[in-house]
Amino acid sequence: MPNNTKQPLVVVAMSGGVDSSVAALLLKQSGYEVIGITMRLASADDTSISSSTNQCCGVEDVEDARRVCQIIGSPHYYLNFEKEFQQHVIDYFCSEYQKGRTPHPCIACNDRIKFDFLLERAKFMGADYIATGHYARIKKEGSQYKLIKGVDPSKDQSYVLFNLKQSQLQTLLLPVGKYSKADIRQLALESNLPVADKPDSQEICFIPSNNYKEYIQDKLNKTSKGAIVNTKGQRLGTHNGIEFYTIGQRRGLGIELKDKAFVTKIDHLTNTITIGNDDDLMCSTAWVSNLNYISGIKPEGPFTATVKIRYKSPPSTAVVQPNGAGALITFSRAQRAITPGQALVIYQNDQVLGGGFIDGTNIPETNTETRDPQEQSTATSLELKHA
Repeated sequence: MPNNTKQPLVVVAMSGGVDSSVAALLLKQSGYEVIGITMRLASADDTSISSSTNQCCGVEDVEDARRVCQIIGSPHYYLNFEKEFQQHVIDYFCSEYQKGRTPHPCIACNDRIKFDFLLERAKFMGADYIATGHYARIKKEGSQYKLIKGVDPSKDQSYVLFNLKQSQLQTLLLPVGKYSKADIRQLALESNLPVADKPDSQEICFIPSNNYKEYIQDKLNKTSKGAIVNTKGQRLGTHNGIEFYTIGQRRGLGIELKDKAFVTKIDHLTNTITIGNDDDLMCSTAWVSNLNYISGIKPEGPFTATVKIRYKSPPSTAVVQPNGAGALITFSRAQRAITPGQALVIYQNDQVLGGGFIDGTNIPETNTETRDPQEQSTATSLELKHA
């Protein structure tokens, strides 16, 4: 369906929050033809989600997005992406925990739902661009598109966008990235948007009360008990399933100890949890797989950059040594609780160079070309309860 209008057409992913609402407002004010789309991600039949007041794009959120579109004079549609969200986010989320890894579902949602399936739907609708309310910026230099941090360091979301490709960046607009959060709320207030004072979401959108353990227990048919051991391999107790643990965890270990202890290793092959002291969490290297370079150009050799091993972690200087589809990361200072499944994102000043997913703290014995971990997760035979 080609766009025959003179104005460029942009589809805005609208969650019903203030950021995506102001993104739509700014684009409308800049002369774009705007279509607001809210994605239905969770089935009403899923009681664990539908009963949550924090449901992603719930009834109230959809209504807020619709009202904003009405105010700015743009159409609004509510599209069903339940199947895609189940496969590429929820199944992935549960599968990663089954493997002793700690996933980042927002990255999976961005990669597959927004910048894959929604982008495809937008093109079918004749859109020239899609837009989101992420706090990040896009800069074009020559034929290259660069991903830049948002100007508000307290709200910067460039970390969760590291997997973007050049083909996606050239059709993506991030209008709120050059504003602070206070500016965005003020713009919403000045335009009488009903979401001006709406609180930010602080939890995983599809997990009620942010209780991921209860959520996983509900989704999986069974979990397997196993050994909790110390760093010498001595058995200290029994865990109820590796799905309920993450690297660095201190509380809820299920055993009584005299000294502070933390989860230092999760081995899904032996179904074993290893605990140790704080020093045992420190490491100077990490192996990252499925490394995406936003430029599309793989470096020929090692290079120095700043990296983040978690969304909220401070940046650290490191040497990145590309190796096949991954890279060995050597930090200038040891990092605490390097966690498999989390994203490691590479920066050069304010520019995002790319990133990948942490597999461990050393180069794997067999380093082969690997698939996207989300594809690996959904391709694995899982014992999941599907509504």
